[in-house]
Amino acid sequence: MSSQAKKVFFANYTFYVEPDVYEPAEDSFLFAENLTVEHGEHVLDMGTGCGILGVIAAENASSVVAVDINPNAVRCAKENARLNGVINKMSFVRGDLFAPFKVGEHFDLILFNAPYLPSEPWEGTMWIERAWAGGADGRAVLDRFLQTFPWYLKAEGRVLLMQSTLADLEKTFQVLEAQGFKAEVIAERSFPLFETVVLIEARRRTLQNPRSAQFFLDVI
Repeated sequence: MSSQAKKVFFANYTFYVEPDVYEPAEDSFLFAENLTVEHGEHVLDMGTGCGILGVIAAENASSVVAVDINPNAVRCAKENARLNGVINKMSFVRGDLFAPFKVGEHFDLILFNAPYLPSEPWEGTMWIERAWAGGADGRAVLDRFLQTFPWYLKAEGRVLLMQSTLADLEKTFQVLEAQGFKAEVIAERSFPLFETVVLIEARRRTLQNPRSAQFFLDVI
């Protein structure tokens, strides 16, 4: 780690965060506090950042795949996995959402602390900005994720998704409903005069092949 890296603590974990990698904030800690992983689960940590969620998940998971479009975040997460003693249970991939994966690779649990803040057209060009910039309505990345994740989730799997009320929470629930998912807010934290960040858990209402649910694309 460089001399500019910040040290962040959560519970018994220590994380080093490079300047161009998203530093865990209130949304990260809310997610971490409410993260439950069953023993033996195969987990995908989408947008891993410094790796905080993936490292915590690796304590119980059989394996964790940590993905980020930011190559500096991928390196940072790998170092933090080594620092916290879970490097043997994690793998690291650079890529844009699900682009690195083949359809047919399925996970028990998908985690995503999404870039959900409304942003200006010129924001999102720097690596650090891509961690939070969600386009004009905050949904540019959220909607792409929602379109795709069912193809990579096991029939009985679940998704944990963090977003803000600034990014149209109701639309997220509408899309998940159209896809055949039952979704609920399992944790939230409010910031007066600004927003509320919410952690959503979603599971399929019926065990179905995601190939039969293509109609949901019309909702977005």
